[in-house]
Amino acid sequence: MLSRRELLIGSGYIGGAAMASAQTPSPQTPSPQTPSPQSAAPQPAAMQAPPPHVTRILAQYLVAAGSADVPPAVLHEGTRSLLNWVGCTIGGSQHPAVSMAIAAVAPFSGTPQANVLGRAERLDAMSAALINGISSHVLDFDDTHLKTIIHPAGPVASAILALSQHQPVSGADLLLALVLGMETECRIGNAVYPSHYDMGWHITGTCGPFGAAAACGKLLGLDEGQMINALGIAASQPVGLKIQFGSMTKSFHPGRAAQNGMLAALLAARGFTADEAALEGRDGWGQALSRHADWAEVTDGLGRRFEAALNTYKPFACGIVTHPGIDAAIQLRNEYGIKPGAVRSIELHANPLVLTLTGKTEPHTGLEGKFSIYHCIAIAMIQGAAGERQFTDKAVNDPQVIALRKRVSVRSDPAVRTEQSDLTVVLDNGQRLTRHIEHAVGSLERPMSDAALRDKFSALSDGILTTAQIAHAMQLCADVASIPDAGEIAQACAKLPLAD
Repeated sequence: MLSRRELLIGSGYIGGAAMASAQTPSPQTPSPQTPSPQSAAPQPAAMQAPPPHVTRILAQYLVAAGSADVPPAVLHEGTRSLLNWVGCTIGGSQHPAVSMAIAAVAPFSGTPQANVLGRAERLDAMSAALINGISSHVLDFDDTHLKTIIHPAGPVASAILALSQHQPVSGADLLLALVLGMETECRIGNAVYPSHYDMGWHITGTCGPFGAAAACGKLLGLDEGQMINALGIAASQPVGLKIQFGSMTKSFHPGRAAQNGMLAALLAARGFTADEAALEGRDGWGQALSRHADWAEVTDGLGRRFEAALNTYKPFACGIVTHPGIDAAIQLRNEYGIKPGAVRSIELHANPLVLTLTGKTEPHTGLEGKFSIYHCIAIAMIQGAAGERQFTDKAVNDPQVIALRKRVSVRSDPAVRTEQSDLTVVLDNGQRLTRHIEHAVGSLERPMSDAALRDKFSALSDGILTTAQIAHAMQLCADVASIPDAGEIAQACAKLPLAD
């Protein structure tokens, strides 16, 4: 079996330690690692001439693709994505945002068909997709496709696992649908990033419906025409604005994307129609939601190179752009035994996207803390960690943390790539300590191992599921390609009632 690194090198994704797109960007296309200026005046859409029938080409591939057409290393990455998603969803299940969402939706839910992971409630499949999508993202601990900053599994896995409890689905079919769904949303994201993202759209919510529609459509056995319609219906259901980062509504985006994509596939299965060029056509999704689109990113290399192979997993429960700085802070703290009271100042030299996305200087809630680079650096320096416990309301309002984050400054520099950072700590005695991060832990170049993902799953599930449940759920995820009923995964993750 090819290793993940061998697969990526062979596909042209990486050379040595450098991460690159499999396609050479056109001169018109800004690099995904160098965001276009936020202050630039809006320009007319610069749409690269689409190849014939982008939506149709994608639909044809989705309908024809089988498990044998996907390299084993990509399928293995799918199992890792599933494991990480299930753990994050269980971990987020007790968050107030999830409880509020269930309270709002449950009175209107139909027949109880699908489990809410980490909880005792069962809802109709579409409502379960919504809630599990919220739960999977609310901790901001989920997976990331670094080229687009899409969180691929949330919209897709939330939809297909709920659907698998509505109709029988084998684990092998679920895994294939997951990989194809992630491939779909990431390729569409590649076509419009960074212009689409710079316009204010939360790309997980806008591309996620395509992934969920493709994956659900695959499980429903849609034919080519129906799959075109499913993608077209999904095109009319984008959701998510970046202004919501730091609020509960951010987690609503992948949940709604899952629900919207499932609905698109179900409608298409009944003959509901959409325009055949909903992605690329005049007045279509691309033109409406982006100033630039490179449609070759959707169609080129279908079945030969896999965006799903580029998925990464977070060791820190916060915005991905903060991870290089956190990594540096933890390394310096541990290496030099730094005490917060001995710190005079901390300066982070980073890409401008760090302040654009995580520039909250005075967070008051745990959710806001996830989008405060100042909190991220301070808590990492004090506690040597940045897991969910470091992003509670209590942690954000800790006087010691507040005092240290006031000593953190950020110097933006577009020459610094988003995966890089330089952190300088000046101690009261005048000593200067500096750490350069080329690629943060959790990146493609320094990926989380299978064992690390299992540890993350266990930590997130601890106190929610029993020890036996945790072990069983992890094994089901690992063995997904061979289990006869994929719905068993959701059933295994239901919270058991307390014994009398």
